[in-house]
Amino acid sequence: MKLAEALINRGNCQKMIEVLKEKLVKYSRIQEGEKPAEDPDEILDKLTSHFTELTSLMQRINKTNSMTAFDESRSIADVLAHRDVLKKKWNALYKTISEATDLTERYSKKEIKMLSSIDVKKYQKIADDTAKEYREIDLKIQEMNWKVDLL
Repeated sequence: MKLAEALINRGNCQKMIEVLKEKLVKYSRIQEGEKPAEDPDEILDKLTSHFTELTSLMQRINKTNSMTAFDESRSIADVLAHRDVLKKKWNALYKTISEATDLTERYSKKEIKMLSSIDVKKYQKIADDTAKEYREIDLKIQEMNWKVDLL
């Protein structure tokens, strides 16, 4: 199995866990004299099975990511951490730029005038460069996911 397939299976497993969790909660209480549409014990068994599968997939994915070279000095796990930080950096920059450029108009000279305290062009360039690096790394990770065998 390729790493990408395991990632897809992990996502599907997580979705199924959410569905089963909602069903378990829904059928955990019924009106007196009624029977639940589905047996909560059977739902719990399926949920437990999916949790076991998810654990195994996550362990194998993590092991594969940490033991597979991305380049000469970093593993896929290292690059995933870097990619996640790039996303956080871009989000911080984007929020800052949005706030700095949201300069409300004054209706009279008595209102307080709001000004940007940052060089928006400079911050936008940093945000754009960060987003570009994120996309390039993400593309390479996706490519590798279809080439690397799951350990």
